[in-house]
Amino acid sequence: MLTKDLLRVSRAGGGYHPQFADRGDRPLAAKTIGVFQRHVGASRDSLDEALAALESEADDFKLARGFASLLDREAVFETDAPLPPVRARRAAFEAAMAVGGVTTPEERDAALEAAATSLGSTPEAVDSSLTADRDVEQVLVEFDPRWTPDELLAQYNLSLAQTCLFDATEVRVRSSDPKALVSAVKRLRLMYEIQKTDRGREVVVTGPDALFQRTRRYGTSFARLLRSVATAGEWSLTATIDDRGRKREMRLTSDDVSVPGVEPMAEPGFDSDVEADFAARFRGLDLDWELVREPEPLETGTSVMIPDFAFDYKFGEFRVFFEIMGFWTPNYVDKKLRQLDDVEEVDMLVAVDESLGVSEDIEARDHRAIPYTGSVRVKDVVDVLREYESALVADATSSLPDELVPDDDVVSLADLAAARGVALDALEDVAFPDHELVGRTLVRPHVLDSVAASVEPGMSLSEAETALDEWGLDDASALLSRLGYRVEWEGLTGGTVRKKDET
Repeated sequence: MLTKDLLRVSRAGGGYHPQFADRGDRPLAAKTIGVFQRHVGASRDSLDEALAALESEADDFKLARGFASLLDREAVFETDAPLPPVRARRAAFEAAMAVGGVTTPEERDAALEAAATSLGSTPEAVDSSLTADRDVEQVLVEFDPRWTPDELLAQYNLSLAQTCLFDATEVRVRSSDPKALVSAVKRLRLMYEIQKTDRGREVVVTGPDALFQRTRRYGTSFARLLRSVATAGEWSLTATIDDRGRKREMRLTSDDVSVPGVEPMAEPGFDSDVEADFAARFRGLDLDWELVREPEPLETGTSVMIPDFAFDYKFGEFRVFFEIMGFWTPNYVDKKLRQLDDVEEVDMLVAVDESLGVSEDIEARDHRAIPYTGSVRVKDVVDVLREYESALVADATSSLPDELVPDDDVVSLADLAAARGVALDALEDVAFPDHELVGRTLVRPHVLDSVAASVEPGMSLSEAETALDEWGLDDASALLSRLGYRVEWEGLTGGTVRKKDET
């Protein structure tokens, strides 16, 4: 981003048009890079003089200064002095005060000599160190730009557009990668909605005027959003700009701005601490539900909404959407309620901050409201999911036959449930006439006979487990017990198979 004093825009026709750099400005970009490269080892004052000379030759001093501003961030300046400047100044001041002050060149030389003696150095070293830490005296020690001249043009155009967005009050974006766009909007904690237009879906990001008052942070968030927008293949953006009290419109497309050969800025992982906290605690539970971040968009009349989460049931195609309504403005709450009113044929849970007082409005729209204060109680959400789960298990159980005859000689209940697309509990009342249930595994009798013939008292547990593995039996404890064996443990070295009635 650039500082606002370097902003270059045209207001022709009542619009707001950034004056982007083009191929004709490439020589100036290359010259600016060259000035920095040639001044490695020189003072900042010397570099500034060279840049000022370049500005005077340029057609637009703001463009030249903008290039220099971006490159300056890639430069490393250090203080180059034989003595620490602060110590040198203190010693020189104390020496001068000791003789009642310095008013002549001779008195100055005497003070430098006294200061040098106290520091164990030379007058010349003290003199050259006195102001070495001033910005203009610092030395350019390293300059390794990440941009070629063409990439500097692209970075300048991106930075210029970002600076324009500092004063935006609303941004409307269409992108070839809408999911990534919405993800970036949410991670930047911007207010948004998705509207359907004749030209496709459009993400509308509302600015601070829709909240309380304009803040620098909000303008910076718009600018950061542009960086994410510009990484898509094709996109267009229309921004409403507050230009010193007058509203103007700025239009940008992927032809105007791109991101030059660098990764997009990393963003926070969640919209809010409430969402992050809930996701972390929910994922720490062993449930039959998978938490999905930012699921598919839902049609809501003339607009679209993307819920914060969805819960996918692991044993069938069933999804419950989950939205968290935090501390929002009344206008934004009204918009969200209208969206919820238009969402049809989906199961939706809404965790709502109690301060909003809209739980009954949500319930009236046939969605489940879960009030919260501070943080969403995971138990409250799980309790609702358990209700869905009970109904799903009941439906799955009713669709199962009274008896099942699996093809495999050995199959675990878990694998059989997964193959049938049901929860494990759904198999509790099913009979298996051709198999015996050993532990949590179904085994045909002839397999038990074969295993019984291969296991003998006195063999090591590892040998017995090898025999069981040949049949795909991994629950050694249950199988050995079924065959009438126990394991006699010998410290930490292993165990021996014994008959249960052996002492």
